[in-house]
Amino acid sequence: MGAKVLIRSLPEPVGRPWRPAGFAVLLASLLAGVTPALAANPVAAATSAISDVQSEFGPQWVREGDDRAALRLIGLLETSSVDGLDPKTFRLKALKKAVRDAQGGNAKAAAKANAALDRALVAYVTGLRRSSNSDWIINDQAAVPAPPKSDQLLSDAAASTSLEAWVTTMPFMHPSYAGLRRALASVEAQGDQHSAELLRINLQRVRLLPADGRYVLVNTAAQKLYMYDDGKVVDEMKVVVGKAHQPTPMMAATIKFTALNPYWQVPSDLAAERVAPGVVKEGLGYLKQHGYVLLSDWGDEAQPVDPSTIDWKAVADGKILVRVRQNPGSQNAMGRMKFMFPNPQGIYLHDTPNKELLNEDARLFSGGCVRLEDAPRLAKWIYGKPISWKGAGTEQAVELPEPMPVYLIYQTAAPNGDQIVFYNDIYGKDRSMLAGAGASQVAAR
Repeated sequence: MGAKVLIRSLPEPVGRPWRPAGFAVLLASLLAGVTPALAANPVAAATSAISDVQSEFGPQWVREGDDRAALRLIGLLETSSVDGLDPKTFRLKALKKAVRDAQGGNAKAAAKANAALDRALVAYVTGLRRSSNSDWIINDQAAVPAPPKSDQLLSDAAASTSLEAWVTTMPFMHPSYAGLRRALASVEAQGDQHSAELLRINLQRVRLLPADGRYVLVNTAAQKLYMYDDGKVVDEMKVVVGKAHQPTPMMAATIKFTALNPYWQVPSDLAAERVAPGVVKEGLGYLKQHGYVLLSDWGDEAQPVDPSTIDWKAVADGKILVRVRQNPGSQNAMGRMKFMFPNPQGIYLHDTPNKELLNEDARLFSGGCVRLEDAPRLAKWIYGKPISWKGAGTEQAVELPEPMPVYLIYQTAAPNGDQIVFYNDIYGKDRSMLAGAGASQVAAR
């Protein structure tokens, strides 16, 4: 599945500049002083309420000659190109001067330096949260974490036991983020540019993920599902994901209900790939044996159709499209439950009757959906109690009182303690991105 690579922690990385259009102008303006025209902008609004002189209750970046926390934050800003931001927009020379001016024990200078660093932190975190990787399909905007409120962010920083450690661990981002960032510094120092580029790609993918809260995360590259609570993995399980030619997409959505005893509305391409060949080989009895019903159309009022009227060889060849539904039962491909996060791609988390596939090292067998090792266990965690059936043979919806975010991510590099685990590029996305980047560099010469 993947190889473990030992990565030793080194100073924060020196990144390759990447400057999104418009963001440099925005940050330069807000750090210099917010204008009315920018006040409606989320980044500008987040910093507009921060005073030019910090009170004694804010995070003490500079205190009694100790500037380690300030320098650690400045180090993040200096290397913010790896985050997709432009370091020049943070007015680093002015920040460094403010820190130096505060070293003489001047309380007023320290308060001004602390306030300037507050604004820089809020601008940095807001900038991180404003830009997401284009690989993501956002099916529910509610699943996309909003930037933290400036007062909450600064309160969290001020309440930390060690402000320097707080900056280092970057608790305002997903737990993977800081580890990937440090690993990038390490491999660049070693001259391993291939690993560095893979880490850069994954750093951008992880940016969208939450820093805390309860949510479900599926890493398709690892073929694993993780249950997160307050920023920590509390349980995990193996999953089956899409085949190489039917990949599970990266998406952010919310689970809103669970279908028990679900029907399976077979997509036309899967009807051609999975159902029609069985009919051609074994006859019409194959449909009844596996609980398949042929329907007249895709509408809500569709009626059963006599399957003997269909040229199933033409269906298998893709020349005729049909609607096939599989009834609830022991052979249903959805198993006994399906976790629903409505999306036009028709992707779900669901149970499976084919448990043997979960014992394979490479679990790439589905048409894009995610098959679960233990669906009832996931349901118990999501709902806080087991969910059960009221009857057999009929699909039942169990509403989720509070929708739960779910993220399907293609993360081919992930921290594990002081190591980075690199997973196989099962869908070739990394190769494609690296090839594209190489072509762009050649064209730019």
